[in-house]
Amino acid sequence: MIYFVLPDRFANGDPANDRGGLSGDRGTTGFDPADARYYHGGDLKGLAAKLPYLQALGITAIWVAPIFVNKPVQGGPGQQSAGYHGYWITDFTHVDPHFGTDAAFKALVDAAHARGMKVYMDIVANHTADVIQYRECVGASACPYRGRADYPYQRRGGVHGAPINPGFAGDAVQTAENFAKLTDPGYAYTPFVPEAERAAKHPAWLNDPIHYHNRGDSTFAGESSTMGDFVGLDDLMTEDPRVLAGMIDIYGSWIDRFGVDGFRIDTARHVNPEFWQGFVPAMLARAKARGIPNFHIFGEVADPAAQAAHTIAAKLPSVLDFAFRQALLDGVAGTKGTDVFEKLFDDDVLYARGFDTAITLPTFSGNHDNGRFAWFVRKAFPQASEAEVLRRVLLSNALLLTLRGVPTIYAGDEQGFAGGANDVDAREDQFGSKVAQYTARKLVGSDASIATPRFDEAHPIFREIAALARVRTATPALTRGRQLLRAREDKPGLLAFSRFDPVTGAEVLLAFNTSTEPLTRQVQVETRSLRFHPLAGSCAATASAPGSLSITLPPLGYAVCAAETNQ
Repeated sequence: MIYFVLPDRFANGDPANDRGGLSGDRGTTGFDPADARYYHGGDLKGLAAKLPYLQALGITAIWVAPIFVNKPVQGGPGQQSAGYHGYWITDFTHVDPHFGTDAAFKALVDAAHARGMKVYMDIVANHTADVIQYRECVGASACPYRGRADYPYQRRGGVHGAPINPGFAGDAVQTAENFAKLTDPGYAYTPFVPEAERAAKHPAWLNDPIHYHNRGDSTFAGESSTMGDFVGLDDLMTEDPRVLAGMIDIYGSWIDRFGVDGFRIDTARHVNPEFWQGFVPAMLARAKARGIPNFHIFGEVADPAAQAAHTIAAKLPSVLDFAFRQALLDGVAGTKGTDVFEKLFDDDVLYARGFDTAITLPTFSGNHDNGRFAWFVRKAFPQASEAEVLRRVLLSNALLLTLRGVPTIYAGDEQGFAGGANDVDAREDQFGSKVAQYTARKLVGSDASIATPRFDEAHPIFREIAALARVRTATPALTRGRQLLRAREDKPGLLAFSRFDPVTGAEVLLAFNTSTEPLTRQVQVETRSLRFHPLAGSCAATASAPGSLSITLPPLGYAVCAAETNQ
């Protein structure tokens, strides 16, 4: 059970670090708690203080958004915002002062471990903060991507330019000897570092433009997907063995120093696969040497159609399950049939190790980039009552916590947060917000205001997640058991799966109703599963006949029924 949290938006344990040790207005410190685009004051000390709350929710692992030192503010006039989210890194070796100190992070990890909880770091290898500029784009609003065909490495500024980088065989030859011949980064644009930021990045090698692609803004398609600047962020030349070795040193040090339990890899699909083929084994070896079991690495591949391929081509051990989220949006926050889940799980064979990989995928219903599930429910069903919205959210959680994968809760979802469809709108404060666009929203399942701290353990969504978490951790079939489709429809209605204890083979039937009408149906079960008891919802006590169980579900309801196997 993973809990994903942006420290800046969760809990403020030390107001003294709200401005990150900087002085001046928000353009310097990045701090403005009334603006959704700036720092609000949450920190690692605050997160550590809320571990009992997370444990009560059933959380066993905390995924923390990047905590590295960020460029506090970036963007042109009228486009400025702050690095509160953690993805604009300048110093990869220390904790951002807005979040506290290295010692505060060590204290968090140690406190989590003392409670039997893991800590996963959110890491970035694709890019750094926007520091490098291009002479040709100074004053421009964008810098169009310049590809390798029109701007080859061995010519300055295009195919008719002066020869440079003699002997460089291109980025496909990923050897130290070849990249030693790449000495001039002026093949596409003329990159430079402003004087005030010449030593802004750490480790120091990150300040040299030769370690970046310098080809302009990504269009997120074709070669620009791995070589273009991600919305202006400096895109690292991850094909270069020097960059690979540097990133191994950086993130290996975090394993050595803090004993973290895993990495979530930001923008993994925007890095060439060969990089991950070298990086992942190095991190697993580093964790093994540190005595960390089951070090979990999962990449962000924000394309349901491509996520499985990255477990093969890039050899990523696991990826965030965007396809699962899409099925939830289509089938619970939408009007498609329950057969969307059949297609989802049929594709489990596409992963590198099939189902064995699929059960390690972090599944989720919403996040800090793509919006919260409740927002999509309200958008899809604008005439729905608040009671129906709540039932759809509860149903999505039941699917999330019982089907294959590792359920991942986005901070605030358990309190009924219903933020918008994009990043800024879905990053509400849990410790009491001063942002008007946040406080104006109605929570799901509560009449409380987000203007006050929201850590209510009596909230109906919190109670449901906590109850299902207890069922999940006590039922091996729900964490590691194989999964078998029992029923699905081409319209909203019944969805049923059986999961099986990996040791005893005992069956647990999962039944869901995605329609707004009650239903009673016969569902196939194992012939030896003759008696049942409910783990959630209501279950018939005995099978109707060997191999068939009667299931009755309320509108948007669910049941988890454990069989007593007849030996």
